[in-house]
Amino acid sequence: MSTLVQGFSKSLAMTVLSEIGDKTFFAAAILAMRHPRRLVLSGCLAALIVMTILSAVVGWAAPNLISRKWTHHITTVLFFGFGLWSLWDGFMESGDDEELAEVEAKLDADWKNNTKTVKEGSKDDDELKKKSRPFLTQFFSPIFLKAFSITFFGEWGDKSQLATIGLAADEDPFGVVLGGIIGQALCTTAAVLGGKSLASQISEKIVALSGGVLFIVFGIQSFLTPFES
Repeated sequence: MSTLVQGFSKSLAMTVLSEIGDKTFFAAAILAMRHPRRLVLSGCLAALIVMTILSAVVGWAAPNLISRKWTHHITTVLFFGFGLWSLWDGFMESGDDEELAEVEAKLDADWKNNTKTVKEGSKDDDELKKKSRPFLTQFFSPIFLKAFSITFFGEWGDKSQLATIGLAADEDPFGVVLGGIIGQALCTTAAVLGGKSLASQISEKIVALSGGVLFIVFGIQSFLTPFES
């Protein structure tokens, strides 16, 4: 039971501090200003839940491929590495608005391209449009799929994904999944409801420094915890 609570609390804290001010956080905030919030929220959350579960499964399976002793040591090193990485990002951050501007520019370009395509194809036959639509868009809203794909691929290989894998390898996977999903839900809901104004007021430097300290604490705790085979 203690490992479940520990995995949950670690995953929740790590997720909140990793996701606030992240690119996917900004993307969700900007998308929610241009599309129905419920579709953006459901698409982003679906992607984050899938990513969290996949990461936890990889972490849970790791001890079956590598000895549990080595996974414990690797996880400890990862925590220290992520901590130093986050602290470096916090101290070297040149501006809090750069990442927001970068995400906004990409989404603006995508928005203009989509608008141009719609105008050019407005005279097409409706039935022909329906037949030519991609398979998935016949069952899911294009906005939902857009929010899902941007979030999923934005999180792939991200620091929070790798940290989730490490946590699931060393802690109770169910607790890690539960904490991660709740943390993702809190951050994404705040981004969608708060919009760009909330995102622009977040200090990435403070978040990065806080996340760095948290990872270092996790690393120290993991290092001091005796290995149990």
